[in-house]
Amino acid sequence: MNVLLLGSGGREHALAWKMAQSEKLGSLFIAPGNAGTSDYGENVNVSPTDFPGVKKFVLDNKIDMVIVGPEEPLVKGIHDFFLKDEELKNIPVIGPDAKGAQLEGSKDFSKQFMIKYGIPTARYQTFTKETIKEAFSFLETLSPPYVLKADGLAAGKGVVIPHTIEEAKKELEDMLLNSRFGASSAKVVIEEFLKGIELSVFVLSDGKSYKILPEAKDYKRIGEGDTGLNTGGMGAVSPVPFADKAFMQKVEKQIIIPTVEGLKKENIVYKGFIFIGLMASAPNPLSSKRGREDSTPNPFVIEYNCRMGDPETEVVMPRIKSDILDLFEGVATQTLDKKKIEFDKRTATTVMLVSGGYPGDYQKGKAITGLDSVKDSIVFHAGTTEKAEDVVTNGGRVIAITSYGNTMQEALNKSFANAEKINYERKYYRKDIGKDLV
Repeated sequence: MNVLLLGSGGREHALAWKMAQSEKLGSLFIAPGNAGTSDYGENVNVSPTDFPGVKKFVLDNKIDMVIVGPEEPLVKGIHDFFLKDEELKNIPVIGPDAKGAQLEGSKDFSKQFMIKYGIPTARYQTFTKETIKEAFSFLETLSPPYVLKADGLAAGKGVVIPHTIEEAKKELEDMLLNSRFGASSAKVVIEEFLKGIELSVFVLSDGKSYKILPEAKDYKRIGEGDTGLNTGGMGAVSPVPFADKAFMQKVEKQIIIPTVEGLKKENIVYKGFIFIGLMASAPNPLSSKRGREDSTPNPFVIEYNCRMGDPETEVVMPRIKSDILDLFEGVATQTLDKKKIEFDKRTATTVMLVSGGYPGDYQKGKAITGLDSVKDSIVFHAGTTEKAEDVVTNGGRVIAITSYGNTMQEALNKSFANAEKINYERKYYRKDIGKDLV
């Protein structure tokens, strides 16, 4: 089949790498792609949010399936655009419709959904500039630190965690009154802070059934020891050591099943990935029914995303042994329950090389060297492009280096060793990825 993949980051490179292994693949096109995706298909100069441009390309190139990588075209309704168009309606789109994408597109919508369907999450309220006084009062009912989330999309950077009530009120004013995140912070969700360890669980759903993909843990902060500003992600590991069978059974029973069933009850035919950002909290107290302590952490939902995570995709896709296009066909035809999914038991780790200054101001166009010297790792391009004969930086996050290992440390050692071989001006990466789990 001929496939169009929308997006240009490390997630899309990993998806292209995985789809290229499928016997079902005819031609693969990536719009717009990056310097790495061109190894597996043809990059095309079409924006994922230019729906008429996407339509023309799909019809001109006899595309049989569209895979949507990033969230923006999903929230803006690309799936709906296809369903309403007579020429496109029979071409499957892997990614939810606009209503389903509101799980990510609106923090308020997703929190209401969780409460409605009994999905464990932090206590919260939502406020606008008209209700800022009530927001101040709600903040005073919480214990520090405080969690403030822009309601709309903010490129993964719309969450602020102040540590004092004064700072929280100042940040809230900046978001609601000064439009710190533009229209995305016209509404702000304030949550209680959950303590524990974060991880990400991924589900592929055809609207009726689902498959659970390998879980992963990513590292959001720019600085080592989880310090500094939030980024799009500085690295990831999979599997996550504490996410054992007992924990994942809790996740499936308490979160995945209610989520999938809730979407059905909302009449949302959700065909695509569901990313579930979780906090694994402290273990349960002594249970009188069981007569012994339950040492399994409790999962709470921090957020939903309507697509795969980045850089988690760079460790999840390498651990899926099954044909990904076969799974996507199952999603398109609602026969996912008949498909088999197998995982590689090895650990996969990825280390992200970023531009100096990121996530603040940074420069693009820096020549990248050493890509050919990488051994025993997979290089996934994130923010790169080709300029004349050179591969150059074209974003804040530049390259993800993914490695397999029989242990996490073995995989990390390979990724770190190869991180040293790739160079460009002001390269930076975290050297403590996975350290908290070893």
